[in-house]
Amino acid sequence: MLTRKRLAQGPFRLFLLLAVLLGLAAVPAIGPAASAAAPPAKKAAAFKVLGFYSGTWDAAHINFVQEANKWFPQTAAANNFSYESTNNWNRLTGSGLQGVDVVLFLDDLPKSAAQRSGFEQYMRNGGGWMGFHVAAFTTGAQQWPWYHNEFLGSGNFRSNTWGPTTAKLKTENTSHPALAGVPATFTSSVSEWYSWSNNLRSNPAIKVLASVDQSSFPLGTDPNQSWYSGDYPILWTNSNYKMLYANFGHNAMDYNTNTGLSSTFDSATQNRFVINGLKWLAAQ
Repeated sequence: MLTRKRLAQGPFRLFLLLAVLLGLAAVPAIGPAASAAAPPAKKAAAFKVLGFYSGTWDAAHINFVQEANKWFPQTAAANNFSYESTNNWNRLTGSGLQGVDVVLFLDDLPKSAAQRSGFEQYMRNGGGWMGFHVAAFTTGAQQWPWYHNEFLGSGNFRSNTWGPTTAKLKTENTSHPALAGVPATFTSSVSEWYSWSNNLRSNPAIKVLASVDQSSFPLGTDPNQSWYSGDYPILWTNSNYKMLYANFGHNAMDYNTNTGLSSTFDSATQNRFVINGLKWLAAQ
């Protein structure tokens, strides 16, 4: 009886083993072959921009910094570069600029000897720089002559227009890459405009890229702080360095409510200059 029972179970066990083996064959393989396709690798940023700001003086300048630190990351994402901002000006010293292709001065300039020395070394070693509005402001150019007289070439602040308005600008040195696609004349965004003690055109290293068009005069809304004629460079470069200076960067403000009434990035043509300029400074 026992022998007959075992004999009967033999074919049944063989059938079960075969079923198990077939079932295992039907289970999908686990591992790389069965995993979902990996997402495409993110394209590395072509260059890195580091924006310095203080954000401590004049509501119009602070308002510009706030919108700049929103506009530049968006623009970076659309143009394949990275953007970081900092109010730690000591990053101009030591290894703080390692890997940085372009430095921005949004609303101030370095104050300590170490910061100034670090920035000068960075520029002399081929670094890129773009400065806005207050980045050139001084009434004591002799306190940092390399920056104000040699690098920027502008010397001391001389006068400004008031209140902030747009200006019609005429382009010059149109072969410069920063002006690619920029028309012969264009309307800027709203800003307060500065003039300087030095004649930029008398400096052979300074190349004026855009200046106030005569059709803009009078420029300003206060008769006592308006320009009625003259030569006023707004955008320029220094052929001895990879640098660009832009005189705009002061928004119109309701100072009673601390509310911005304009945007520095309202002019698409002006924005094109900024983007072109960053790519040229980064040698892209």
